[in-house]
Amino acid sequence: MAAGSPALVALTAGEPAGIGPDLCAILASAHFPGRLVILGDEAVIRERARQRGLAWAVPAYTSRASAPALSILSIAADAPVTAGTLDAANGRHVVALLDRAIDGCLAGEFDAMVTAPVQKSTINDAGIAFTGHTEYLAQRTGTARVVMLLVGGGMRVALATTHLALADVPRAITRAALTEVLRILDHDLRTRFGIARPRILVAGLNPHAGESGYLGREEIEVIQPVIAALAGEGMAVSGPYPADTLYTPGMLEGADATLAMFHDQGLPVLKHASFGRGVNVTLGLPLVRTSVDHGTALDRAGRGEVDAGSLHEALALAFELAARRG
Repeated sequence: MAAGSPALVALTAGEPAGIGPDLCAILASAHFPGRLVILGDEAVIRERARQRGLAWAVPAYTSRASAPALSILSIAADAPVTAGTLDAANGRHVVALLDRAIDGCLAGEFDAMVTAPVQKSTINDAGIAFTGHTEYLAQRTGTARVVMLLVGGGMRVALATTHLALADVPRAITRAALTEVLRILDHDLRTRFGIARPRILVAGLNPHAGESGYLGREEIEVIQPVIAALAGEGMAVSGPYPADTLYTPGMLEGADATLAMFHDQGLPVLKHASFGRGVNVTLGLPLVRTSVDHGTALDRAGRGEVDAGSLHEALALAFELAARRG
């Protein structure tokens, strides 16, 4: 980001039949601490604005140098879009939005990217193997390992594993993998969030953190040795703690982040505290990426009450991280 130049953040509109275009339409009257370019089918977004009685007069994006506070880079959907009705014919369109944002970030055109929700099943039905934004971003940027971090409710919760079946989690938690995850978490908390020496609390995998081996040995054989080695290097990491007591106010006081072993271990707690305001951040990438913490909400597309709080928080954090990165 050039000195004195306001950050330029790209927002992908996500699944066109979902709530993403509605959220983009709502942004037309918002203000940002930088410049925002929406990547999506303008005709779809304009129609959602009409359905919601919102004004839509957003100029076309032409270049970084001339980008105004808000602009639209229109990428047409491959098939007609009906709010609330999925169509696999548009699965490739959704991926094309992501690719344009990724390419723009890697080239220095955009300073960060924010993603509205996608429907994974539709992308897979279009013949594209897709398990989630996090994994796709890692693949497209050639990043060997990334870390999912959720921010909200006064917490930062990172995940040692992401979209895995529960039966596959123990095998995925190896000393090498856990060491790499903690190094990425510590590094990005320092460099992107500006925390000089992050205090990281690590959850155990098993109930009661294994109960001294009686409820599982992963804590003894994998998690404890990794924590001890990294703490010996000077990292402010501790644990493993039983997850049922880790996420309590007393334990979290003074902590900068926690590391949960699997998706549904830490995220229910964070979402209970912050749903509608939570932000998903992908760590370890050569670019800044944040996202909303909710799904496509097909039943609210084009109708019904919409809370844009999570998107506003995701945008605010993206601008903050982009400014620090610049």
